Amino acid sequence: MTTDTVTLTGLRAVYGTGTRRVTALDGVTTSFASGTFTAVMGPSGSGKSTLLHCAAGLDSPTEGTVTIDGTCLDDLGEDELTRLRRDRIGFVFQAFNLVSTLTAAQNVELPLRLAGRRPPARDVVAALDAVGLADRAGHRPSELSGGEQQRVAVARALITRPAVVFADEPTGALDSAASRQVLRLLRGLVDDHGQTVVMVTHDPAAAAYADRVLLLADGRVVDEMEGGITAAVVAARIAERETASAETAARPSW
Repeated sequence: MTTDTVTLTGLRAVYGTGTRRVTALDGVTTSFASGTFTAVMGPSGSGKSTLLHCAAGLDSPTEGTVTIDGTCLDDLGEDELTRLRRDRIGFVFQAFNLVSTLTAAQNVELPLRLAGRRPPARDVVAALDAVGLADRAGHRPSELSGGEQQRVAVARALITRPAVVFADEPTGALDSAASRQVLRLLRGLVDDHGQTVVMVTHDPAAAAYADRVLLLADGRVVDEMEGGITAAVVAARIAERETASAETAARPSW
C-alpha cells in the first residue's frame, strides 16, 4: 500500500502588511506519496518555492499543517525541527552549496559531521557510488564539472537516508547534458531505491522525468498531471493555462 511521505493541509503563507501584503500560498492541500517523483511548476510568483520551503520545514506557513514521515511539524520545537531537517530531509539546490575547501567525500559527510556523528567510510563511498562518483571522492569542487558537483550534492542529500529529497531547480545552473545526468539520477533514486523526490522546476523537459506534475498559480494548485507526461504535454498545458488566464484578465468587469 502506498503511503504519503509528505502531507500539506490548508497551507497559507502571507507576508507583509497593508498594500505590501502578499499571499504566497493560498490554501494548498496536497500530498507526496512514498517512492514517487513530483515536479512543482508555475510562473514566477506562483508560490512554488514557498511551497517547497514550507514543506521542507525551512519556513513556517501562516496557517495549515505540514506532516513529514508521520511527524507534524507544528508539534516540534526549533531544536526538534532542526534534527528532523538534518535526519529525515535531503536538500538539493541550484547553486550546489558545496564547501570549496572540502573534498567530495568530505562534503558528502558534512551533514553528519555537523550533527556530531562520524559516518563510516563505506557509507560515504556508497553514497558517491550511487551517483557515479566513487572515483572522484578526493576531488574538491573546483576540480569537478558542474554536473559532478550537483551529483555530489545529491549524494550529500542521501547520506542520512532521508524520507524525502527536496530539489529546488537542481538543473538550473547546468548544461543540457549535465541536466539529463542529474535528472536520470533522481529518477533512478525513485525507481531503484523507493526514494521520494519533490522538485521545483520551470523546465518542461525536467518535469517530464516526474510521475506527477503540480501546476501552481497565485498560490494555489490549479492543475495536476499524472501519466503520459512528456515535455510537450507539460509545455502545452502551461500554455493553455497562461492563455486562459490572459483571456480572463482581459474580460470587461461589467
